[in-house]
Parts: sequence; C-alpha cells; structure tokens
Amino acid sequence: MNRNRAIAVGIDLGTSGVRVAALCEQGNIVGMALSSYGSAEERRRPEAWWRHVRHSLKQLAAEVRLDGIRGIAVDGTSGSLLAVDAAGKALGEASLYNDVCQDTAVLAAVDTHAPIDSAARGHTSPLARALCLQKRGGIAQVVHQADWIAARIVGDGLIVSDENNALKTGFDLDTRSWPEWMERTGFDRSLLPIVYGAGTPIRTVSPNATMVDFPKDAMIFAGTTDGCASFLATGAKQHGEAVTSLGSTLVIKIASHRPIDAPQYGIYSHRVRDMWLAGGASNTGGAVIRSFFADDRLRELSAGVSPDQPTGLDYYPLLEPGERFPVNDPVMAPRLTPRPSDDVKFFQAILEGIAAVEKQGYDRLHELGGPSATSVRTVGGGAKNKAWSRIRQNKMQVPFVESLSAEAAVGTARLVLMGLQNS
Repeated sequence: MNRNRAIAVGIDLGTSGVRVAALCEQGNIVGMALSSYGSAEERRRPEAWWRHVRHSLKQLAAEVRLDGIRGIAVDGTSGSLLAVDAAGKALGEASLYNDVCQDTAVLAAVDTHAPIDSAARGHTSPLARALCLQKRGGIAQVVHQADWIAARIVGDGLIVSDENNALKTGFDLDTRSWPEWMERTGFDRSLLPIVYGAGTPIRTVSPNATMVDFPKDAMIFAGTTDGCASFLATGAKQHGEAVTSLGSTLVIKIASHRPIDAPQYGIYSHRVRDMWLAGGASNTGGAVIRSFFADDRLRELSAGVSPDQPTGLDYYPLLEPGERFPVNDPVMAPRLTPRPSDDVKFFQAILEGIAAVEKQGYDRLHELGGPSATSVRTVGGGAKNKAWSRIRQNKMQVPFVESLSAEAAVGTARLVLMGLQNS
C-alpha cells in the first residue's frame, strides 16, 4: 500500500469504464484504479456506473491510505443525462452525450427559442434529449451522469450539478441560472438540479455509500465534464496555456481570461474557478489517418517522416464532407490530393494538414478575443508520435510542454485541490 497521504479523489465516468485517482497535497498521483465496463450496454446503465465506481474505489483503498481524504469530485461525459424519480432512482437507461434527438419537433423548439450562442443547440442537444426524458412516468428530475454518481456518494438523496455539465443543457453562465427561455421550448425547469461552480465544496459524504472508509468530514465537490478534467490533468492552468487532444478528432482548448462563444465556429467556453476553457472540435484527426493505414503500418511510416522538410502539399484531411471548427462549412470537401506514390510522403502530408488545422484553430480563438497560445500540451494517441509533434511545433512556433497526466480522473482530483485551496 502507498503510504503517501492522499487528500483528493477524482472519479472519471468514461466511455469504456470508471477510473479513479488519488492525489496528495502537492498534487502528485499516489494511486489510481480502473474498472472497465463488461459490455457496451453498461455505458447506458446508471446502476452499472455505480457498481464500477464502488469497485474502483475498493481497489484504490487497497492501494492508498484514504483516511486523510478531504474532497471527492466526479466528472462525466458532457451531455449524458438520465431521468430519476423522487427517491433518486434512475428511470431506465441514460441518454448519452452523442445520442441524436430523433424528434424533429423538439429540435425545432430548441432551435427556435435558444439564443444563437447557446451550447444547448444541435442535433445531439442535451436540452432536446431532456425534453424527451421528461415524458417518462414518475420523473422527478433530469440530471447529468456526474450529478447522479456524486449524489450516490453523498447518500442523502439531494442531487445537484456543476456549471460545466449544465452548460450544454442550457445553463446561463452569465446569470448563473436556468434561463426562462427554456420554458418556451416546453421543458419544465423545475426538473433540473441546483447548479454550483466547478470545484465548489457541497456537503459531506456518506461513510457507508461506497463501502470505503472516507473520513466523516470528507466533502463532495461540484464536478466537471470529462473534457475539462482532461485539460486540468495536463497541468495547464495559466492564461494562454493550451491543450490539444489528438484522438479520432482534433480538439483544442485554451485557458482564457474571458469566455469565447462563437457557435458559428463550434466554439464555446467552460468556467473553472477563475479561468475560462475555450475551444472547439474539428472533424479532422486520427480517424482520417486510420482510414488509410493500419497501426502497424503507421509505426513504419513514422520512422520515415522528415518533419523539417515539408512536403509542400496543402491538405485538409476529412473523412467526409463537412467541417465545424475552425471553419463552419457543412459541405466542405476533404482535400487529400494530389496523392504522391510514396506512402511516407502522403502520410506526412496528412500530418501536416492536421497540424495546419490545429494552428488555424488557435488563431481563430485569438481572433475572437482569446489569448495567443503560450504553450501547448498534448493528449490522445497522437501525442506519442514524435515526428508529428515536431511538425506541429514547427507550425505553432510555441513551446510544447509535456503533460503531467492524460487521465481525466487526475484532472478531477486537481479540481478538488483547487477548491480546497480556495475554501
């Protein structure tokens, strides 16, 4: 067992399972545990989430002393919702973050009444899906994934939310309230939880709920989304510090002194304590690369890439027509020609194209009033490709800094530390 004294625990409800992390007062990781879902169906089943949370916490307790824990927080996938009854019991399966609302009338109502800069708009709109969930018999509340798990840990039946998870459901960060226009869509605002700023201490945990002996004065803190948690995990925290996620798609975020909201470019901002995390997601990314090359081939091709000798090819790599950020063009065609006969050159040109989109994204944020990037940290599978990192750094012309961690659970635990320092 690790004898370092842990004071903060972060719980990440991911798409493949539950991860937990414990940090000491200095912010170092002293323990982690994972409980993977046994099937894709478990991602939709709230009771399965809770079972895996308890299992992962039990693993953590076997590894780390938890008698000094002062705070716990939960992050969940942004926009994942569930309906609950008066006792807090889930009414059926959850509506996940990437589910498309199939009711065109509901989508039209949101589109008609939501402000043009609202993050609640779109085909996967959490508000539109909440409108569908409120039709379930016996409903008392519509809550977010992280809200429900945090309430189970507290064990007193009261379910509250945080500003980051609430944003896409329609929460107004300026007035810090559920706005009146939501009623005009047909949604009953009384079904939504009270909302706190991310990292705010809420109330003490139940010593019996998790089967882990947390101290009686350990507090639940308002949590966050998985995306914000991943940003915090890297160690980025100063204005201008940026994080790029190189996964199937390209996602960028930058710490800003002010919010940047431009839905016409797919840009919106979350608030975490005294900073704003502004960013957007492009349709380019690793999925394009994998449509041409298998993983074993990628390793071979990467060895031949010459980062300091650009190909001169001007690609905009997309799987199919349509882009959302940093340009908004639903019919934008992929640009992947001419294709050279040399696969190494073709592969390098794709990497250069994605790097160009990344730079254009940060430039767009700056044009809209955000800070210039002072440094970039990278998470996701693409972070391991050194040749690609060199290409990107040549494009960005800013320092690339190693991430402290890529685990959202670590970022959520860091959110607790931030809350403890300010409470």
